Amino acid sequence: MSKFETLSATRPYLIWNGAVARAVNGDRATLAVIDLDPDTEIPEHHHESEQIGLVVKGHVTMVIGDEAREFGAGGAYVIPSDVPHSATTGSDGATVIDVFAPVRADWASVTRGEPGQGRWP
Repeated sequence: MSKFETLSATRPYLIWNGAVARAVNGDRATLAVIDLDPDTEIPEHHHESEQIGLVVKGHVTMVIGDEAREFGAGGAYVIPSDVPHSATTGSDGATVIDVFAPVRADWASVTRGEPGQGRWP
């Protein structure tokens, strides 16, 4: 991969129904901009990667472990490695920026879409 990338030129990961991630991978971390459709439910899951996120558009309710919180734009969250978590969007959907360390290697097997502009910016 080049040291420079344009997210609209990358093939997005169709990670769940209603969740599309445009990601750039480094050697040790993944940066992803994830568009979430309105009223989308991301099922409980966990992964090796620590996840640090920021809501940039819309609203999302995050459940991390046994704690739930609703966020609008500017809300941030930290999900430690292997902690179960889920998310639900409201009627306006959401766009979040997530950083994962280490790289989300499990996304290598996820269906990819065609390059195109995301909902943000």
